[in-house]
Amino acid sequence: MCNSRLTCGKMPEGKNLMKSITKKLFHKNGENTRINEASRASYSELPCVVSDLEDCCMDDNSSSSFEEALEIMWSKDNEHEMPKNLRGGILINQAYALSSNDLNTLFFAPNSQFRKDLAEVQGTTDIQEGPWAWNSGGTSLSRIVTYKMAATKSIKSAKVTEEQKYMKANGREFAVLATLISPDVPHGNSFNVELLYKITPGPDLSSGEESSCLLLSWGLNFSNQSTMLRGMIEGGVRQGLKESYNQFANLLAQNTRVLNSSYLTDKDHTLAYLETENQSDWELAREYFWKLTILTTIFMVVYVLVHILLCKPSEFEGLEFNGLDLPDSFAELVTCGIFVVQLKNVYNMVAHFVQARLQRGGDHGIKAHSDGWILTVALIEGSNLASMGSSKSSYPYVAFTCNGQTRTSSVQFQTCDPQWIEVLEFDTMEEPPSVLDVEVYDFDGPFELAASLGYAEISFLKHSSTELADLWVPLEGKLAQSSKSKLHLRIFLDNNKGGDAVREYLTKMEKEVGKKLNLRSPHKNSTFQKLFGLPPEEFLISDFTCHLKRKMSLQGRLFLSARIVGFYATLFGHKTKFYFLWEDIDDIVVLPPSLASMGSPLLVIILKKGRGLDAKYGAKTQDEEGRLKFYFSFGSFSVACRIIMSMWRTRNLTPEQKAQLAEEQEDQESFVMLDNSGPIQDLEDAKMTRVYSAELPFTMNSMVEIFDGGRLEHRIMEQSGCLNYSVTAWQSLKPDLQERRLSYKFSRHVPFFFGEVTCTQHRSPIANGGGWILDEVMALHGVPFCDHFRIHFRYQIVKYRNTCKCNIYIRVIWIKITKFQQTLTHNIIEKFRLRVKEIYAAAEKEIMFSFEEDNTS
Repeated sequence: MCNSRLTCGKMPEGKNLMKSITKKLFHKNGENTRINEASRASYSELPCVVSDLEDCCMDDNSSSSFEEALEIMWSKDNEHEMPKNLRGGILINQAYALSSNDLNTLFFAPNSQFRKDLAEVQGTTDIQEGPWAWNSGGTSLSRIVTYKMAATKSIKSAKVTEEQKYMKANGREFAVLATLISPDVPHGNSFNVELLYKITPGPDLSSGEESSCLLLSWGLNFSNQSTMLRGMIEGGVRQGLKESYNQFANLLAQNTRVLNSSYLTDKDHTLAYLETENQSDWELAREYFWKLTILTTIFMVVYVLVHILLCKPSEFEGLEFNGLDLPDSFAELVTCGIFVVQLKNVYNMVAHFVQARLQRGGDHGIKAHSDGWILTVALIEGSNLASMGSSKSSYPYVAFTCNGQTRTSSVQFQTCDPQWIEVLEFDTMEEPPSVLDVEVYDFDGPFELAASLGYAEISFLKHSSTELADLWVPLEGKLAQSSKSKLHLRIFLDNNKGGDAVREYLTKMEKEVGKKLNLRSPHKNSTFQKLFGLPPEEFLISDFTCHLKRKMSLQGRLFLSARIVGFYATLFGHKTKFYFLWEDIDDIVVLPPSLASMGSPLLVIILKKGRGLDAKYGAKTQDEEGRLKFYFSFGSFSVACRIIMSMWRTRNLTPEQKAQLAEEQEDQESFVMLDNSGPIQDLEDAKMTRVYSAELPFTMNSMVEIFDGGRLEHRIMEQSGCLNYSVTAWQSLKPDLQERRLSYKFSRHVPFFFGEVTCTQHRSPIANGGGWILDEVMALHGVPFCDHFRIHFRYQIVKYRNTCKCNIYIRVIWIKITKFQQTLTHNIIEKFRLRVKEIYAAAEKEIMFSFEEDNTS
């Protein structure tokens, strides 16, 4: 509730900024460092800047009031997005029962009563406000405010010059950046303080009132990077700002009604309100079909029916006969044509309407009841959506994807500003989701390829629950950016397991890692969240001391949580921190010890193309595909590597694989030990499945050449999608037994397969020289459950007249017993059945081609 000053028609015109840069900048005075001449010069020019700003007000608007100037700014084409929070931290993050426009006026209007009251509370004197003026481009407003802050126990009274500049103002959202310079305080010429006011609209309250959210962040900029007292200055500024803006928040609470954050993020309250606003199918049909085409067609149908009833049967003329009545004139022919076209248009509209209403499918509005993370998305509306082709409107619908699940909205008809007001709920998830992918499509029938109108990615780690509860999302893409398309969403992420979710997650990870993972204290979790600016639900799993290998090695700590991998280090007051998502990781490679790595192995984390760009400055290299590579070394390398690899594999499992893993209840593991000297002969009696049998039109020696490691073998394997194919020479183990090893990586273009492969092959001749038997044990790496099984192939190559016969068998050797191995065995055998046929089709072509080359030569 606003006080009498706000409810009377005189809204206290407020300016911004809490005048005091801090009531207490420092706890101790130190010797002044060398004054930066550039900072001194810039400060000495501030009076000129004030006069210049006063003179550069646009001539046509020099007499405009603050409100009129903002209206002019709103009317301009404002392409600026809301700026990111400053790095220093958050001072205020609160919601108020006041519209965003009124809250902006309260803070920043000239001669603000709120500012005067605040100055009285804080003891600020000699306040001089410059006028709001346009910058040289006429796109933004700024002003200079000077004042003298009150003396404290640590420092004397000092003069502060504050420049306020509108970074964004569109009538609903406001962002004001204030830069504070105070050269009279100790070391004042070596730094300046920045404050960023972000005012955004909140959801409408049940009483019909508007609400708004104020998010105030701060940052500290040093003009001299080598300032020795940097840490002391930063601590003093932080403490002073905290005290000053506690007074700011208390005074603001006396002028406006403070809303509890839980009220704004109350899922049940918001969804209940949306249900009352939802439009029924009958209302939508009435709106869609109430058009001139439908009305004229109905009129024509009624008119023709009445005409038929009034007319008497006529005699047959021309080529007419009983049952066939043809038009008797060109006018009748044209009338029939128009009538048929009208009926066709109506039929297409009805069919399009029915298909569009069925488009949302059975996944619309599903309610999740099991325990876990529940994501609910309320799709409110869209703004300025693009239209395809020459049409001025489209049939938009939205697809949401999260953790492998997809939900689609209904289709809105012929509009670029659709109103959905729909609620979509995802199935429960065991792990907290990291991102929500949003894409808007233009519906053009069930059998047509939907065209994309724009897309966006919403990170749950970069938005608070209050921001997600009422979010306008700008869309990416050429069409969306040219049209400035946006979606209005309300997103709720809940965990109905409570505190047990963390313990259950750690228990599950312990089984994968094979190591005890301790639950971290609330204080350490809170410190971790504040360090990387993460939401409260993010919890720390493990952390390690490590070295980040760049041009210069940097020692720090690597933090692992359920959703991110984060790095933090500080060197002489310079902080380095970044993080990326587990889903951003494309591959993890272990490099053996070398002289360059100081004799320690390296863990190389490779991100997917275009991902993790916020952490780019921590990457050592970027490969030809545009993927960032991060190099880490650890004191306890084996433990760190095992935990990181296990967490990455678990995070990248498909929902089906996660469901199978959840059903696994046995902790006992039965190991089948394979001896390197003869792992295959000990398992001769096991049943194998034949996956290939053919009579090939060339000799046995030509077939055996495929396994000689020569140019023919490399060419066949490369054509079948094997990258980095490497093979050793055959070595004799026994008089009739040879062994070799090979490795390669599946290309991304090979369907169903990914990851790396290592194999051991044994070759032995059949008695009397009738052929060869080749046994191969294959180990897959980088795929789910790869440590649970090995794949055994047997190749039988025998002479058959002037040709040869080839039979290939396969089986799966389980080294860890699980309850779902039957399903996985069937899947592996069927996929390799297709794979073997492709390889030997390529081999046949290559061998025949080599014969043709030999004959030609």
